[in-house]
Amino acid sequence: MSKTDHHDRRQPQPYRPYRWPKEPNGHSGGIWFGGDYNPDQWPEQVWTEDVALMKRAGVTMVTLGIFSWARLEPSDGVWDFGWLDRVVTLLGEAGIAVDMASATATAPYWLYQAHPEVLPVEADGTLVHPGARQSWRPTSPVFRRYALRLCRVMGEHFRDNPTVVAWHVGNEYGWNNAADYSQDALKAFQGWCRRRYGSIEELNRAWGNDFWSQRLQNFDQVPLPEHAGVSDAFINPALRLDFRRFCSDALMDFFCAERDQLQELTPDKPLTTNFMVSTDQCVLDYERWSRQVDFVANDHYFAHGPGHLDELLCSDSLVDAYAQGHPWCLMEHSTSAVNWRNFNASKRQGELIRDALAHVAMGADAINFFQWRQSAFGAEAFHSAMIPHAGPDSAIYAQVADLGGILRGLSRSGLAGTQLEPSSIALLFDADCQWSMADSTLPDCSVDHWQQVYTWYQALLDAGYRADVMPLRGQWERYDVVVLPALILLDQEQAGRLRDYVSRGGRLVVDFASGIMDDHMHVGLGGYPAVLRDLTGIASQEMIALGTSDQGGGSILVSEGIEGNIWVNEPLSIEDSVRVLARYQGRRSYDLDMAGKPAVTIHGYGQGSVLYLGTGFTKESLVSVINRIVPPDFLTGAAGAGLHNGRDGDPRLVHLIRSGPQGRYHFYFNRGSTVVRDVSTMGEALVVQRAARCSGGGLSGNRYTIGVHGVVVTRQ
Repeated sequence: MSKTDHHDRRQPQPYRPYRWPKEPNGHSGGIWFGGDYNPDQWPEQVWTEDVALMKRAGVTMVTLGIFSWARLEPSDGVWDFGWLDRVVTLLGEAGIAVDMASATATAPYWLYQAHPEVLPVEADGTLVHPGARQSWRPTSPVFRRYALRLCRVMGEHFRDNPTVVAWHVGNEYGWNNAADYSQDALKAFQGWCRRRYGSIEELNRAWGNDFWSQRLQNFDQVPLPEHAGVSDAFINPALRLDFRRFCSDALMDFFCAERDQLQELTPDKPLTTNFMVSTDQCVLDYERWSRQVDFVANDHYFAHGPGHLDELLCSDSLVDAYAQGHPWCLMEHSTSAVNWRNFNASKRQGELIRDALAHVAMGADAINFFQWRQSAFGAEAFHSAMIPHAGPDSAIYAQVADLGGILRGLSRSGLAGTQLEPSSIALLFDADCQWSMADSTLPDCSVDHWQQVYTWYQALLDAGYRADVMPLRGQWERYDVVVLPALILLDQEQAGRLRDYVSRGGRLVVDFASGIMDDHMHVGLGGYPAVLRDLTGIASQEMIALGTSDQGGGSILVSEGIEGNIWVNEPLSIEDSVRVLARYQGRRSYDLDMAGKPAVTIHGYGQGSVLYLGTGFTKESLVSVINRIVPPDFLTGAAGAGLHNGRDGDPRLVHLIRSGPQGRYHFYFNRGSTVVRDVSTMGEALVVQRAARCSGGGLSGNRYTIGVHGVVVTRQ
C-alpha cells in the first residue's frame, strides 16, 4: 500500500475541494441526465441511432468505457482508441458530455493469464477466477502497475478533449473484491497494523490477544482472519473488524492512486467513483471515502415493497451527508427491474419518474441509469435500461423521455446547485458498527445497525417527522435531537462529543444496543452502556435475549399494544433523577424477572436530556413509543417549518425542500398506497406527476390531490 497514508484513523483526512462537472462550454449547467453507455456491445451503425435517441430523451451526459479495458488494450501495450474516439466525437457533436471511466474495473484475460498472481483469494484459500468483475487484488503491485499505466494512457489521450468533463474512476469498488486473503493482502495488512498501532504491545492490547493464547511477538506474525475450521465464528472479533477496515482502506488507496494519476494529467476535470449506499449493504467505509472524491456519486437500486420510497430516502439521506450538503450524482439506478435478486420486481405506475425525482429532492444534481441500451447478451441481459429490448417504441423509453423533459424544466427553474434543507433529527450511522454486528458472538445475531437506522427512519415518518441520517464522525451537533440506533461501538472521543452535545441542551436517544463496546470491541465494564452510563442514568447487568416464537421465545410487553423485541437490558442501578416512562408488564416479563422494571426512561444531563430504550422495537411499536410514551416536548422543534413530514405531520406524505438563490423548491411525495387529497402546497407548480390540482387555492398556495406514486414540485 502507498506510503502516502490516507488511513491514519486517529485524524480524519480533510475533504477535497468540491468540484462539479461543467458543460463543455464551461458553464455549470443544470441537472445532468443520462446513464452508462456501452457502445462496444453494439455494431457501429447502432451508435448514430443511439445518439439521436439520446437527444430526443434529453440526455446530457453518459459514462463511457467502464468495462472496456479489453477493447482499449487488446494485448499488452497495444492500444486501440479509434472506436472510442468515434463515439466521443458523435456525442460531442450532439452536445452530450462524457464522464469517462478509467476502464480499470475489470482486466482483460491476457493480463490474468500472464499474471495469475493478481487474482484475489477467499478466506478458505480458494482462488477467485476471472469471468465476473473485479477479479483483482487491490494490494497487488503487479495489477497496480498495469492499472496505472492504463490511467496514464487514458489521461494523456483525453486530456484536451472538451467533451470529457469528468472522470469515473474504477467502478463500484469492492463489488467482487471487498475482502482478499492473498499473500499480498497479508503483507499489506501487517504494514497497515504497524502504522495503526506503532508497537506490537499496543496491537496485543487492542485485539485482546491474551484471550486463547493469541499474543503476537512482532508484526510479521499478524494473521488474516482466514477460515479456521468449524470455529470461524470465534475468530478474534477485533482482528476481523480491523481486517474489514483495512480492506476498505486498501481499495481506497488503490482508488487514490488511480485518481492522482489522472489528476496529474487532467487537472481541470473533476474525479469521482460510484459508492454503493443502500440499507441492505455496507461494503466500504464511505464516510472516509467521501473525503477523497471531488464530488460524491452513488449507485442505488430500489427495494421492492411498501418501503420502496422510504428506503430510497433513507439511503439518499446518508449520501447527502457524505456530500456535505453539496449536490451529488446518482451514477446508477434502474428504469425498472434488476436481474440479480431472487425476485426482480418491475417499476410500475409512475415509479420510474417518482424515484428519479425523489433522488433530486434528496440533493442529486445528476440522474443516471444503468444502462442506456439493454444488453442483448451477458450476465445483465435482463437488467432494465433506458432503451429496453423492445426498442424506443416502448413505455420505458417514453417515460425516460418524459423524465428528461421534467429535469430540463427543473434546470431552467434554477434548481441545480440548491441544497437539501436539513431536518432537526439526526440518526447516526457508522460502518464500524455495521461490520461489528456481522460478528456471530453477540447476544442476538439478528440485530443489524443499518436496519435499526432504517427502522427509526420509517417510524419517524409514520409518526409525522423526517430525520436525516448522519455519519457518526460527521457534524451532527447542530441537530435538536440525535438518535443512536444500535450504535454498538463507541469510543471515548465520540462519547465525549455526545456528552458535550447533551450538556449544551441537546436531546439524545440511546437504544438498547448502543455504547456496549469501544472501537476495538472491548466491552465496557460496570454496567451497560458503560461509556454512556452517566448520560442515561441507568446501568444494566445482563442482556436477556428474547428470541422468536420459533425459538421458544417471543416479544415482551412494554405498554398496551407496544412490544419489545431482540433483547432486554436488565437494570443494575438507576439514579434517583431518572424518570421512568414505561415498565415491562405481562406474563413474559414475569418469566424473565423483568416485571415492573424500567423499559423506557428519560434523564436530565446538563441543559439537555437523554431518552433511553432498554429493549428493541419493531417499526410499528416504535411509532407507538414515539406517539404515546416519549414526552411531547422531547421532539418539539423537530417538526418546524420545512422540517416536518408532509402537511401537519400527515404520515402519508413526505415533504422535502431544496433551497438556494433562486428560491425554495418544495417536493411533495405520496408515500402510501392510497390517494391523498387536499394537499396544501407553497409556491408555483413546476411538476405535477400523477396528481391533480383541486379547485381554489388562496394565499397559502395551491391544493392538490396526489395519487399513488405521485409527486408535486413547487418553487416558492
